[in-house]
Amino acid sequence: MANAVLGWTEQATCNNHDGVPMLSVQPKGKQKGCAGCNRKIKDRYLLKALDKYWHEDCLKCACCDCRLGEVGSTLYTKANLILCRRDYLRLFGTTGNCAACSKLIPAFEMVMRARDNVYHLDCFACQLCNQRFCVGDKFFLKNNMILCQMDYEEGQLNGSFESQVQ
Repeated sequence: MANAVLGWTEQATCNNHDGVPMLSVQPKGKQKGCAGCNRKIKDRYLLKALDKYWHEDCLKCACCDCRLGEVGSTLYTKANLILCRRDYLRLFGTTGNCAACSKLIPAFEMVMRARDNVYHLDCFACQLCNQRFCVGDKFFLKNNMILCQMDYEEGQLNGSFESQVQ
């Protein structure tokens, strides 16, 4: 898999931290040919990806046809396909099962992790009272159960748990 980054710049080709070329300003008097449609690029701005030049409308995901310059700064290539992140992960990413509901988690879906466990965002809640957690909230993991602070402390008072704070 190759991955390239796109972006906006003025006056010159710009590189990201990986050194991958991004959007360029068309040099005056010397038009580039588009790798997508093979026509001259007459626009002021053009995309440079995979060492080729593209019209903004021509650099698209092979699956969903989204314009890659608009959906983010990264594109993926594999099996001679140019793909957006979502379609790359859908086609070539790995999937797993949610530790709470045991249902399949698609490769492109956002997840929460606690130690070696992976959860759907909707399943990442206290498994006793169903309280949902926000970023930064304290939760406890005991016997692979996610617990809120109140349920964990109640279990501690009853002698049910030993601490595994996350």
